[in-house]
Amino acid sequence: MRKETLPLEENMLNQNPFQLKFFLLIIFLTFFACRPALKKDIYIYEESLEPVSFFYPTFKDDMDRESLVSALKNNRRYLNGLDPEHLFHYGPHTFTCRQIRESQETFLTLISENPDPARLDKAIKENFLVYRATGHDGNDQVLFTGYFEPIYDASLTPDETFRYPLYKKPEDLITADLSLFKKDLKGQKISGRIEGQKFLPYFSRKQIEEGALKGKNLELAWLKSPVDAAFLHIQGSGRLKLRDGGTLTMGYSAANGHTYQSIGRYMLDKGFLTREEMSMQAIRRYLSEHPEIVQEVLNHNPSYIFFRPLSTGPVGNIGVPLTPGRSLALDSKRFPKGALAFISCQKPTLNPDGEIIGWHGFSRFVVNQDTGGAIKGAGRADIFWGSGPYAETVAGHLKHEGELYILIKKPQN
Repeated sequence: MRKETLPLEENMLNQNPFQLKFFLLIIFLTFFACRPALKKDIYIYEESLEPVSFFYPTFKDDMDRESLVSALKNNRRYLNGLDPEHLFHYGPHTFTCRQIRESQETFLTLISENPDPARLDKAIKENFLVYRATGHDGNDQVLFTGYFEPIYDASLTPDETFRYPLYKKPEDLITADLSLFKKDLKGQKISGRIEGQKFLPYFSRKQIEEGALKGKNLELAWLKSPVDAAFLHIQGSGRLKLRDGGTLTMGYSAANGHTYQSIGRYMLDKGFLTREEMSMQAIRRYLSEHPEIVQEVLNHNPSYIFFRPLSTGPVGNIGVPLTPGRSLALDSKRFPKGALAFISCQKPTLNPDGEIIGWHGFSRFVVNQDTGGAIKGAGRADIFWGSGPYAETVAGHLKHEGELYILIKKPQN
């Protein structure tokens, strides 16, 4: 839903040899001649997850079993597509893809036996290794937020009402995996465009909003509001309710390579909203009441998302459909993709009018199936809540600390 990066070779097919050589020269000069070596990957993993030997959580799940089975079966598609010997880092330890698959099959068998909560909790503690996210600065607390699949009115043709386009990925957007050139740059990518003899950053949100992509036939659909479009960028996917009565699902295709900057943080710093009232709904309401600052606020975030039509619902960065309440987005540089996880946090209680009247604790099993531009470090996690009023409300207001654990079956001696 959030990430999809095309390999360098596919992006360079239409570039002439001189441009290609110049592009590679820029890459080497920028990243190899003056860039210090990055931290070793193993240090990043070790500082993000630590083995639990005592003080285990109580493994109690507040959701239906069927949704968990569905999430794990979707996950199977991802794991089955990898080399069985592909390595995953769980804190200081490494496991093969084969071990991950066997672990999750064991877990599926375990929950299919429908044990009572106490028996399930005991079986997990006896048969699984448990790792805890170290959280913010090693305090073991993770800040949980939420995202959802929004539904917006849209049109396949522009007019005075539908004026704000969603773009597909431009052909001149180049995304390069720098680890292809030097192993120290594993996980590092750079995006940009070639103009004449220069390799430049790709157009920022402000430049695109001012017309940098007009006339290139990249428009997929048009929305009524720039705020709708911006929130669709933040969520990474959504459904469009077309004025002819049809629907269209849009998913993440690529990003312009600029670093994500929070518009919520910008509005706090400017004094437009207070920390206590901050929510997605409050941002939308304030911008609706102050249209003169809409572009100022939205353009604070230079990151820009390009979309593609989907035949199914939202898809995570591991290429499988997301399951509401069960799919989690984590920093892919710190946590193993496709991992079985367990979380404890807070969720809201709503009155019949859809207003939050309280928060209460919950815990459940989830699967790491996505990532996001704002989800960085060992102390951040994003829960996918699905679509509809409740999903929108909780995604807009959830900003609570909790605990995150990663599980894998103990290796056979």
